[in-house]
Amino acid sequence: MSLKALELQVAIPKTFDAGKLADDHQQNVTQQQVNAHEALKKEIKKKQLQVSDTEKTDKISNNKEQQHNHEENFSEEKKQLKEEKEAEHAKHPFKGNFIDFSG
Repeated sequence: MSLKALELQVAIPKTFDAGKLADDHQQNVTQQQVNAHEALKKEIKKKQLQVSDTEKTDKISNNKEQQHNHEENFSEEKKQLKEEKEAEHAKHPFKGNFIDFSG
């Protein structure tokens, strides 16, 4: 396919314009990606520094009271189990059941 001189006079400047438009578009896309990355970094940093959610103080105190009560119940159960083990350990099948006074 051959181009005539008149066609080249029109085609060559349009090629440069098309190249400029393509380059501008590429730079625009790159700049948008950079801006999106910067915004994402700012958002991540903001989320890291900000407190996400706070509990009401009533709920916190109730939770602490429940935890304290649970710990008390657990320690009482532990003491009872320890006493039961000591009581079982103290019982012997024949020691301490018969006292010999004849001796």
